[in-house]
Amino acid sequence: MLDIAEELNRWCEQGRDFAVATVVAVTGSAPRRPGAALAVDTDGTAIGSVSGGCVEGAVYDLCQQALESGASVLERFGYSDEDAFAVGLTCGGDIDVLVTPVRAGTSPSTGLAREVFAAVLAAAAGGEAAAVARIVDGPAELIGRPLHVRPDGSCAGTLGGHPELDRTAAAEARALLDAGRTDTVGIGADGSRCGQPLTLFVESSVPPPRMIVFGAIDFAAALTRVGSFLGYHVTVCDARPVFATAERFPDADEIVVDWPHRYLDSQDLDSRTVLCVLTHDAKFDVPLLERALRLPVAYVGAMGSRRTHLDRLERLRDAGVTELELTRLRSPIGLDLGARTPEETALSIAAEIVADRRGGTGVPLTGAHTPIHHDGTASVGRIGSVA
Repeated sequence: MLDIAEELNRWCEQGRDFAVATVVAVTGSAPRRPGAALAVDTDGTAIGSVSGGCVEGAVYDLCQQALESGASVLERFGYSDEDAFAVGLTCGGDIDVLVTPVRAGTSPSTGLAREVFAAVLAAAAGGEAAAVARIVDGPAELIGRPLHVRPDGSCAGTLGGHPELDRTAAAEARALLDAGRTDTVGIGADGSRCGQPLTLFVESSVPPPRMIVFGAIDFAAALTRVGSFLGYHVTVCDARPVFATAERFPDADEIVVDWPHRYLDSQDLDSRTVLCVLTHDAKFDVPLLERALRLPVAYVGAMGSRRTHLDRLERLRDAGVTELELTRLRSPIGLDLGARTPEETALSIAAEIVADRRGGTGVPLTGAHTPIHHDGTASVGRIGSVA
C-alpha cells in the first residue's frame, strides 16, 4: 500500500472513500512483491497493481465489494493447472491479497482506522519513515485493522483493543522499519491476547536509499540518470567546481563540491547506500576508498582499468586497508556487458548493484535453472503459518 502512498494520500486529503488491496505474501514466482497494492475508489477509479495484470480484474471486484460491505477480506490467487486462462497467476506463483476498505463512518472503529491510514500515508508521501501493521491471520473481526508505528516506537490506532498486542506488534514493526523491510511476523497466543496465534503484515516506508557518485565525469552523468530511475537519492560529489554543476547533472538530487573523502566523513550512511567511485585518480580514490571500505554500506565500486585496479590495491594496502576489507571492493566496477558508451557503462554498473542487492548471478536467464527472484522476499510464507 505504501508504494502508492502519494496517490492515496491525495485521496485521503480529498475525503474520498476507497478500498486498497495489498499483496501480503508470495509463494513461488510472481510479478509483484509483498507491499504491492491496487486501490479503487467509490467512482471506480483504480491506481496501482498487485500482479502486473494477471488478477487485476478479480482484485478490482474485491475492492468494490469491500467498499460496499465495509469488511476486510484475505484472498489467495494462484496458477490454475486446469485452465491457465482462469483467474490466477499464469507465471506459476501464488499471492495472498488483503483487501481493506478505508472509508468515513460513524462507528469509532471505522473512523479510527481511516485516521490511522491517513496518518501513515501522509508520512510516507512526505518521505518520512513509517510502518503500518495489520492482522492478516487471526479472528475475522481483527483482520485488516491498522496500527501506525513511528521510528521512535510510538504508535497510533489499535489492532483489537488489547494494549499488550499493540505493544508487541509495535516492537516487531519497529524492528522491520529500522531495517527498511516489509514482511509478515508471527505472534504467539500469549502475545496476541486473544487466545490464538496471529500473523501480522508490516509495511515499511523509508526514505529512498542513497547513491553517491564520486567524480563529475560523463560516465557519472549517465549513472545519475540510471540511479534516479532505480529510485535512489543521487548525490554527485567532486572537488572541482567547474565540473560539478547542475547543468551537467540535471538528474542528480544533490551536487556537492568537496573533496570526496572529506564529504564521506561528514555523512551518516546506512546499509542501503551505494558508493560509486568514478574518479580513477589516486589522490581522490585512495583516501576515499580507505574510508568507504570500512563503512557498513551496501556496495562500494571503483572505475578503472585492470592496471589501475592493481595499482589501487597496492596503494590501499599501503594505507592500511586489510585483505578482508579489500574483498568488499567491486573493481573494475560493473558487470561484463561489453559496455563502451557512458550509458552502457552506467547500465553495467547498475546491473551489478541490482545483482549484489538481490543475490543475482549476472548470467543470462536463458537456459539457466536458477530462480528468477533471488532476494530474501522471493518466497514469503503463505498466510496461516506462524513462526
